[in-house]
Amino acid sequence: MRVLILLLIFILTFSYGKELVPCKVLRVVDGDTFVCLLNGKKERVRLIGVDTPESRPNKKALRDSRRSGISLEKIIEMGKKATRFTKKYLKKGKIVFLEFDIEKRDRYGRLLAYVWLDKKTLFNELIIREGYATVYTRPPNVKYAGRFLMAQRYARERRKGLWSEDL
Repeated sequence: MRVLILLLIFILTFSYGKELVPCKVLRVVDGDTFVCLLNGKKERVRLIGVDTPESRPNKKALRDSRRSGISLEKIIEMGKKATRFTKKYLKKGKIVFLEFDIEKRDRYGRLLAYVWLDKKTLFNELIIREGYATVYTRPPNVKYAGRFLMAQRYARERRKGLWSEDL
């Protein structure tokens, strides 16, 4: 099994032309954060370029509600949907591949990463494209900002997730 994983890492690294680091998903915290085992250490990972609604009442959920005009209850409901979406793809035990940008950690100590499910699927882009997240780029980590904006436009035009009329 270990040889298979190393072979997959080798193939993925040369397919993308970038360094990808495998990590084993331990649990999903919310729509844009999860915990994984990386080099034998538990790491909290925050998706780069992505913001999902809060899934619990807190200060940010209240701010988002006031700013958007969407009720706190709806914000939390969408946050729970985003969390379920993330749990569907980042199941406990799944090996995913992390790609880093310029800054490695945020002010909370979380590892910042682009998460590849396989050699074609960038999860950060997928969650935006399906409408469960909005683009949240913070320089200098902007490697895929253009892709993320196109994914968000796709979700908005098709009224997916956050952009649906059901909100």
